[in-house]
Amino acid sequence: MTDGAAGELTVGLVGLGNMGSALAENLVAAGTRLVTHDRAGPSGCPAGAEYEGDLRPVAERSSVVVLSLPDGQASTSVCQGLLDVSSRRVTHVVDTSTIGPDTARRLAANLARSAIAYVDAPVSGGVAGARARTLTVMHAGAPDACSYVEPVLAALSDRRFRVGDEPGMAQAVKLANNFLSAAALVATSEAVAFATGEGVDMATVLEVLNASSGQSAASRDKFVDHVLTGMFRSGFTNTLMAKDVDLYVRAVDARGTPDRLGRTCAEIWREFVAEQPDTDFTRIYPFTAGT
Repeated sequence: MTDGAAGELTVGLVGLGNMGSALAENLVAAGTRLVTHDRAGPSGCPAGAEYEGDLRPVAERSSVVVLSLPDGQASTSVCQGLLDVSSRRVTHVVDTSTIGPDTARRLAANLARSAIAYVDAPVSGGVAGARARTLTVMHAGAPDACSYVEPVLAALSDRRFRVGDEPGMAQAVKLANNFLSAAALVATSEAVAFATGEGVDMATVLEVLNASSGQSAASRDKFVDHVLTGMFRSGFTNTLMAKDVDLYVRAVDARGTPDRLGRTCAEIWREFVAEQPDTDFTRIYPFTAGT
């Protein structure tokens, strides 16, 4: 990756949580010169990257800044922080956070006023997917902006989909995906609880489901890897899933598209979070089953 006369492209990454640290590892493995920041400290910064305790040097050293943050408020705060650095080098922001279409559009417009291009690039597949480079990166933005950051996106994952020219379009696809994921996990939890309540062993239930028409990523991956084993270590919290489903419901309301199942699904996830905040989202099964 090159940056004209500046030589090798320097990339910043803000947000070193479970996903952000995995993305940082991928960037380093791809040979990226990487500088990172997280207000919680350097514990998620991988070997081969540099950690900065403040956002200012990230803005001053990086042409492209990747965000991996928990919500739209955090993305908004960091983008404003970048704008506040008058000596910034940043020309492009790649936001892998799930923040909803409206927030993505607002951030893109705000950054554009200061000649910073915004690429909406949420991800799906979890920490395991990031480490296996099977993470789905769905991205949207102006063609020249997407072309410029393509080496960065390629460093993040081998599985990338450009879904449109306008920021917010990738957010729409991500919210649709996470709603389906959340609904499938709830439905699978209820179905498995029913079958095991009739005396069928869970492993047997899953074996049959995963060879039949009721299979999904919930039954194939989440249940097999985390529920059946009792590990519950997917690396994604119920709080984040509830946030994503709420974003989906609000976006559906704004667009006026059908919503027969969304509100019910959102309410279940809110109840789960109220009872067990910030727990692994695969624990929706014992919550649903009452075990």
